[in-house]
Amino acid sequence: MAGGVDQQPIETTRNEAGKAERDVVLSARDVTVGFGPKVVLDKLNLDIYRGEILGFVGASGTGKSVLMRTVLRLLPRRSGTIKILGQDFDELDEPERNALDMRLGVLFQQGALFSSLTVKENIQVPMREYLDLPVTLMDELAHLKIRMVGLAADAADKYPSELSGGMIKRAALARALALDPELVFLDEPTSGLDPIGAAEFDELIANLRDSLGLTVYMVTHDLDSLFSVCDRIAVLGKKRVMVEGTIDDMLAYDDPWVQAYFKGKRARSIVPQDDAPAARAQHDSGK
Repeated sequence: MAGGVDQQPIETTRNEAGKAERDVVLSARDVTVGFGPKVVLDKLNLDIYRGEILGFVGASGTGKSVLMRTVLRLLPRRSGTIKILGQDFDELDEPERNALDMRLGVLFQQGALFSSLTVKENIQVPMREYLDLPVTLMDELAHLKIRMVGLAADAADKYPSELSGGMIKRAALARALALDPELVFLDEPTSGLDPIGAAEFDELIANLRDSLGLTVYMVTHDLDSLFSVCDRIAVLGKKRVMVEGTIDDMLAYDDPWVQAYFKGKRARSIVPQDDAPAARAQHDSGK
């Protein structure tokens, strides 16, 4: 770890018998965030466990991106504590904060690539900020990340303006993975992609999680993503996390918005594959 900073022990949840269960890699407790007189998040609690893909959903304007930006220290909070990988940023000095930052990766909704830099140079931005590496090594690492996210080798020397929407997402993901993070934040990663491209990106996320041992915090509206790759879902509403759990937990939760979201007209995409033929037959027969 950079600067020789010791890693803090990661918290674990415990069952009723007191036996340790899953590692908590992100813990938010009583987090309150507001702008002027408006309170966006009020005493919010959330845990994310090691190795999982958590889908974070909620109605527009409820504060999904606000929470992610607050966790990343891009927005201030009024109260509460946030621990990432067992550490509280508020208790760390600057070298320790930098060391913790290196263990995190972020993909913003529109990619946020620097337009004046090539894909390779964009990927190298975190390397230049936190590390002191030879240019040849940074080039090798950038090309490795480019292959890792499924881009062609010649994408390295292209500018963002020369990329399709799907390529921009993959290039931004490669930059998020530049420092081999443990926890990755994804803000609407499939927005703007066609169904095939979105499905391929979901598969990429799942494969990277499995191969690299990542933990993924995914803000999304995409029901297909929630069903296909997310281990758990957390729903933001009424300024807090209303419910968290599996798809089945969402379907059983008695709240009008949650029911409309997961059982509405667009929710047909979450029919389990084993049941899909029967569902189609029933639809075709007019039943």
